[in-house]
Amino acid sequence: MTSPYHWLQKSLQTLHQADRYRSVKTITQRAGAIAILDGEPVINFASNDYLGLAGDDRLIQSAIAATQEYGTGSTGSRLLSGHRDLHRQLERAIADLKQTEDAIVFSSGYLANLGAITALVGQRDLILADSDNHSSLKNGAKLSGATVFDYPHCNMGELENLLQQSRHQYRRCLMVSDTVFSMEGDRCPLPQLINLAQTHGAMLLVDEAHATGIFGERGAGVVEAMGQSGQELVQVGTLSKALGSLGGYVAGSAALVDFLRNRAATWIYTTALSPADTAAALAAIAIVKSEPLRRQQLWQNVAILRDFLQNFDLFPSQSPILCLGLSSAKEALAMSDHLRSQGIFVPAIRPPTVSTSRLRFSVMATHEPQQLEQAVKAVAGYLWHRSLNAHPSR
Repeated sequence: MTSPYHWLQKSLQTLHQADRYRSVKTITQRAGAIAILDGEPVINFASNDYLGLAGDDRLIQSAIAATQEYGTGSTGSRLLSGHRDLHRQLERAIADLKQTEDAIVFSSGYLANLGAITALVGQRDLILADSDNHSSLKNGAKLSGATVFDYPHCNMGELENLLQQSRHQYRRCLMVSDTVFSMEGDRCPLPQLINLAQTHGAMLLVDEAHATGIFGERGAGVVEAMGQSGQELVQVGTLSKALGSLGGYVAGSAALVDFLRNRAATWIYTTALSPADTAAALAAIAIVKSEPLRRQQLWQNVAILRDFLQNFDLFPSQSPILCLGLSSAKEALAMSDHLRSQGIFVPAIRPPTVSTSRLRFSVMATHEPQQLEQAVKAVAGYLWHRSLNAHPSR
């Protein structure tokens, strides 16, 4: 009798043939601008540790102290045995940073999006979502049971058309967008989104995952940077990128947070964030507030690398995420492998994660100018050799 699992191997072979097979890469030593990858040092452009805080001694010592006091795990959900005063301290710190009435911490950013979306809307409701939203936003929309319409990336005209045509047919409407799009590096037109939401009686959820800690005068995110603090929004974000820890949050009104405590399944039925992660995130927020020079250094590095790459096929970007467009998944893999051989670690991003293949550079505050220049020289070298091979008579 044929095994009911026989199709798995065939599916894996298909992934290999389409250059879509993925596998983990083992990095050793403390997080930083230099990583040890399979025993070799490489300049790390694959990390979301934008401010270089994941390896900061202050976060590490805070995590150690919390572990010694509370143990390694929270032992249960927040509503049962898992709640610690540390969790509430972190939520207050996030609310203060975001200038909202309250905040609620989830065990990951993915869970925060799933929990918030599925709690706010259901089968009688409508979701209007940017086509390039993160997987967690897309899956949250699917799980909610609401009717979901995607609008073309950052196209406010099409979004307004959808609102005019469909909003009146549904009980509630939730507009959903990343503020910084993780695979393009561009930002959403937040003021226009807010205006459309207010005009059409819709809620607006924005994901600040790649913005928290690095945008705005205080590091609160794109909402702050675009002058929209104080607006009635559902702000979601992560603690695992610029804040160097683990977890997610939703920030907003006191009523919103209280509602999520009672209705967000991914918060109610999940073990609370560990004491170590909670304490590390608290330390990171304190650093973000007190050390603006760290953000300034990040943006200086972004400007340097963008200038170096301006003559290549660079995606428009308003963030530390810089992407080089490539013709195929095969070429993206080949270029990523070449750069790695030159001591540069840049991931190849391929379908189905994105519609077109690319290399994705993530800039950190702790990158040195010579490291940025080394990366660009490796890119130029690869493209020069590719051009020679394509036109050998030259």
